[in-house]
Amino acid sequence: MRLAIFGDIHGNLPALEAALADIQRAGAFDLVWCLGDLAALGGQPRQCIERLLALRDQLGEDKFAIIGGNTDRYLVTGERFPMTPPEEEAEYAAYRDNILNMSAVCEWNMAQLTWDDFQLLSKILGRELRHRVAGYGTVIAFHAIPGDDEAMSLRPDSSEEEATDALLDRQGRLALCGHTHLAMDREIGRWRVINPGSIGLSAGNPGLAEWALLEWREGALEAQLRTVPYDVEAALRGWDAMGYPRMDWIRGRMGV
Repeated sequence: MRLAIFGDIHGNLPALEAALADIQRAGAFDLVWCLGDLAALGGQPRQCIERLLALRDQLGEDKFAIIGGNTDRYLVTGERFPMTPPEEEAEYAAYRDNILNMSAVCEWNMAQLTWDDFQLLSKILGRELRHRVAGYGTVIAFHAIPGDDEAMSLRPDSSEEEATDALLDRQGRLALCGHTHLAMDREIGRWRVINPGSIGLSAGNPGLAEWALLEWREGALEAQLRTVPYDVEAALRGWDAMGYPRMDWIRGRMGV
């Protein structure tokens, strides 16, 4: 049994293509799962959705599954990333600029999407995935934590108590998640939790596209957290030429 997982693409088509090429080089998979945040923030939201739909057509819906994330919800509902209001005037400028930048980028992303793109994002919100691996047990997947696409409770540095609480109302052995943009392979109570990192906006490996290869042999799981280089500067030049509204902001988010 072989499973490829990736997510947090964030409209970064060159990074997505690099990761998909690496997945193809890794051989055949029984399942391929995308864990959300397909389109928002990067420069090619519509193209990333089209590429994923083409992959789903190629592999079939029984083999390739897509769930939504918090930024997919932002595009569907008009919501924005929740922020704690500053208490000091010295913090206000950065707070204001972050809201303005995020709003400008999401509005620009939204302007690229067709009705079909919007329908896809609408249908994948709040979804979770589940599969039972013979001789091993149940695998579940979600964007951030079960029932909440925004929470940051499953990080490499989360306390054991916080992380355990996030999984309290689910049954299984392996939990797969995204959202934090930090690759992770961690034992949490009875769970093993794996985060493949981010395709398009890695926090741990800026400039690299991240995904994970999971393989079961006689009931034992072997996991590889993989990274793939892509031409970040070429991607940014392309987005600038397309009229991306906040180039300095996205460069900072991409760590370049």
